[in-house]
Amino acid sequence: MLDRRQVLQLGASAMALPMLALAKQDKTAGDSSPALIRRPIPSSGELLPVMGMGTSRTFDSPADSQTLAELSAVMQAFFDGGGSVIDSSPMYGNAESRVGDVLRAMPGHPGVFAATKVWTEGREQGIAQMEQSARRMNVEVFDLIAVHNLMDWKTHLDTLKRWKDAGKVRYIGITTSHGRDHAELLEIMRSEPLDFVQFSYNIDNRAAEEQLLPLAADRGIATMINRPYQRGALFTRSRDADLPAVAADLDCTSWAQFYLKFILGHPAVTCIIPATAKVHHMEDNMQANFGRVPDAGQRAEMLRVFQSL
Repeated sequence: MLDRRQVLQLGASAMALPMLALAKQDKTAGDSSPALIRRPIPSSGELLPVMGMGTSRTFDSPADSQTLAELSAVMQAFFDGGGSVIDSSPMYGNAESRVGDVLRAMPGHPGVFAATKVWTEGREQGIAQMEQSARRMNVEVFDLIAVHNLMDWKTHLDTLKRWKDAGKVRYIGITTSHGRDHAELLEIMRSEPLDFVQFSYNIDNRAAEEQLLPLAADRGIATMINRPYQRGALFTRSRDADLPAVAADLDCTSWAQFYLKFILGHPAVTCIIPATAKVHHMEDNMQANFGRVPDAGQRAEMLRVFQSL
C-alpha cells in the first residue's frame, strides 16, 4: 500500500503523464486536445479516469426499447468522454439490470471498471445479492464491491475480504451518503483494510474535508464522491449567473464543470460519480475529465465566487 506522500506524488504524476504524452503528440500531429485526468488507486497504483458515472435514479427505468436506446446514448457519451468507472447498487431498483442490458448491446465498448454494493442483512443474503448483481450487470469479476451505507458491514466486509483473496472481486470498500454516519465510517477506515470509501462531497457540503479526506490520504484509501451537485441544488444557486474568470483558467465552460473541478482540486479525491440520464448532461460532465485542475488559490477563489451567488 502506498503512503500519503506517495499517493499525492503519484496523483501529480498521473496528471502529468498524459500532459507529457500530449506534448509529444502535439509535435507530430498538431493535436491540442486537453489531457485526460487520471488518479491512482492507492492500494495498487492503478490509474482511473477521475470522472465516473453513478446510476442512482437515472438508470432505475423499464426495459422498453426507447429507454434502452436513450441509456445507450448516455453510456456512449460516457465512454467517448474517457470514462470507465460505472457505479451501481441493488438499492437503485432496476439500475444494475439496465447497466447490464446496455453493456450487452455494446460488445465493442471500452473497458469498464464495474462497481456495485451489497445492501442487505446476513452473510448468505449478502452473497446471494452480490451474485445477482453480477448477473444483472453482466460482470464476471467486479472491480469493486462496497458495503452500502454501512449495512451489516462487519458481516459483509468479512465476506468481501475472502472474495478478494479468492480473486472474486478486485477491490473492496464501504459507502455512505447524505453526510450520514461519518463517525462510524472514520472508525472503520482506521481499523479495516479498505481499498475504497464513498461519501458525499461538493462545494456546498465540505464536511468531508475535515476528517474523511485527510484520513483517506493517510490510510491510502481511494475516494469515490457522490452527490457532487447536491442533487441539483447547486444549479439553482448559480442559475443565470455568469461563469467567473477562474472557470476559463480551468478549462470550464459550464457550471457543472466548475463544480466538478472544485472537487477534483482536492488531492485526496480519486473519482467522482455524477448520475444523469441525459446525453447533453453526460457530455457536459465528461468535459471535467480533461484539462487543468485548480490549485489551492484557485479553489479559494471558486469558493468565494460560489458563496457570493
